[in-house]
Amino acid sequence: MHEKDLNVYWKTVVDTIKDGVMIVDKRGVIVSVNRAMSEITGYDRDELLGKPCTFLNCDICNVVLEKNGEHWCHLFKTGFLNMREAVIQKKNAEIIPVLKNASILRDGEDNVIGAVETITDITELNEKETQISALRSELLLENSFHGLLGNSLPMQQVYDLIENAALSDAPVIIFGESGTGKELVAQAIHNISRRSDNPYVKVNCAALNDSLLESELFGHRKGAFTGAYQDRMGRFESAGNGTIFLDEIGDLPLSTQVKLLRVLEDHVIERVGDNQPLKIDVRIITATNRDLQKLMEEGKFRDDLFYRINVIPIRVPPLRKRGGDISLLADAFFQRNRLKSDKPVNGISNAAMEALVNYSWPGNVRELKSAFEYAFVTCDDAMIRPEHLPPDILHTNGARKGSQEKTARNRDEKNRQELIDALREAEGNQSRAAEILGVSRVTVWNRIKRYNIAVLRDVAEN
Repeated sequence: MHEKDLNVYWKTVVDTIKDGVMIVDKRGVIVSVNRAMSEITGYDRDELLGKPCTFLNCDICNVVLEKNGEHWCHLFKTGFLNMREAVIQKKNAEIIPVLKNASILRDGEDNVIGAVETITDITELNEKETQISALRSELLLENSFHGLLGNSLPMQQVYDLIENAALSDAPVIIFGESGTGKELVAQAIHNISRRSDNPYVKVNCAALNDSLLESELFGHRKGAFTGAYQDRMGRFESAGNGTIFLDEIGDLPLSTQVKLLRVLEDHVIERVGDNQPLKIDVRIITATNRDLQKLMEEGKFRDDLFYRINVIPIRVPPLRKRGGDISLLADAFFQRNRLKSDKPVNGISNAAMEALVNYSWPGNVRELKSAFEYAFVTCDDAMIRPEHLPPDILHTNGARKGSQEKTARNRDEKNRQELIDALREAEGNQSRAAEILGVSRVTVWNRIKRYNIAVLRDVAEN
């Protein structure tokens, strides 16, 4: 393509650009704009042409009036403007943030003949940054204690114990039902302890079989067993002068319990296949959701090990005993999923929040987190409603099945009629109907199938 051809198609090229482009003469009068500039500002092309560039009320427009009349705009004095954030005023008086670039234009004899300016609308980017900033402030500062959320009295007591435990090197054991956040408690203790700059190593004792567990914890020597092709450092050595967290300690086999007891008493370990003791300086934190007293009575957990690890016990309360923390956590999980999702979900309805508060949460905080991941998949409204929550939540606390079915029927009837109305307005065009409803075309197609709508017949009859 020759330069002559490029000149012919230059207008098309500029109109394809998503950034606004504006050209002014050396007096600052607008002589050309592209399509994006009109879309961003709300002004038609004819409304912008012939106007001074100050017409858009840009907050960084720096007018410099010199005695000789030259350099009336600071741009013409400096020659360029690079990646400057600014705000401009649209036709509807709305103020929007933009990113500006500008440069002066010269003719073949190096005379200034005007300037070109581009603007990028960064409204959506700014809103996202503001939302993320607000969420960080809310979750990390106001209601969070080193990653733990909650301001109920039981949780305040847990926070006090965490701070006290962090001042000591004594073994800590964390009791609590599955999903209560025992791992977060252990991490918090490490983070505010004097060992925080050293490694934090996690081991799930229930996830490894007996033959692998000792090697995983203490390491092994080459040739210690089939497949031991080289020396291997265990988790205790990896922890260095830091902290090791042994989760599900109640599942530790008796043979490994004996070795762990020696670690607690003598601060030494032995690799599998070796009898050379290695001195260690590691803080040990354990956790369990099992009844260790019952396991001791059954001979499945050593009494002497229990008394060595049960120096600083911390009991994490189940969610059902944490009062107002349910609504606080619900808001937090809603905001997190809202940031990850492209769905225009604006909040949690009062009925949905009531259902959440009244539920017993056998899976605790982990179950609540999963409930919101489920809700963001099923929700196609502006608000999360009870019907968007997992079925188990709706079928508890004496909820009447007939009432739920009636709610579901009413919702289906509402969705069916809204779909018919949208299809009628769109004259049967499913893509246009999806735009009217604010959903995807796939959703429209699925609802047509679900509600057995014969598009042409039902639209015409209604």
